[in-house]
Amino acid sequence: MPKIALLQMTSGIDPIANANAIADAANRAAGEGAQMLFTPEMAGLLDRKRSRAAENIVAESASPIVEIVARAAADASIWIALGLPVARDDGRWTNRTILFDHKGDVAARYDKIHMFDVELDTGESWRESAAYAPGEQVVTVDDTPLGRLGLATCYDIRFPALFDELGRRRCDAIAIPAAFTVPTGKAHWHLLQRARAVEASAFVIAAAQVGDHEDGRSTYGHSLVVGPWGVVQLDLGGDAAGMQICDVDLNRIAEVRKQLPCLANKRNIPKSPSR
Repeated sequence: MPKIALLQMTSGIDPIANANAIADAANRAAGEGAQMLFTPEMAGLLDRKRSRAAENIVAESASPIVEIVARAAADASIWIALGLPVARDDGRWTNRTILFDHKGDVAARYDKIHMFDVELDTGESWRESAAYAPGEQVVTVDDTPLGRLGLATCYDIRFPALFDELGRRRCDAIAIPAAFTVPTGKAHWHLLQRARAVEASAFVIAAAQVGDHEDGRSTYGHSLVVGPWGVVQLDLGGDAAGMQICDVDLNRIAEVRKQLPCLANKRNIPKSPSR
């Protein structure tokens, strides 16, 4: 039964400090027997002031965060899912998850597909698409310690079509790192994470940002591991950063899919003609 570690962070505007915190967590997680470490969305840098963030958002190949975390994965012999902003060749940024294997090699990359462009009743306004380009590809990776792992990010969780595809690909687990706002977290975080686990009959692993950040935002926390029956197995709460270990019983996936064979029974819904 594989063990995984969830790192709940209050990431700041210093990328080296964030990267070193992840490297330290990787070492501690491996020491406790974890085979994978999951970090939140934007774990490497969380800075809503884009003029300042631009100094630290660079190409993946030039990123000191990537270098530090890759080395940490290799040194600790642990897989790490890292969330960070990355500069593209066209001058725009992408909100990326990089999955490193236990040798420090990149096993997969996922660029967040759905951009968080909203105005909340609290007065918070977010325009992710003003600087970030959306990803175009659904990404899964085989042969991880959790079997087939699907990748998504934060706001993606509100779009069922993505998770329908991940279910069709028979993912054993889906990583959904996030930096949820407090009001949307209180309203929908647990509900949506549990729903996605049930839909895919898979484990959902959602490492989250928490607390008051240097850039002025506040995030909801409650990093979760949810089983394929929709039961919450781990919740890190909404008060503080920290790391916890969780056992993942992969046999539970087959049991749930046998009991409720929703994926096997799934059909394509025909489109009705326009009237």
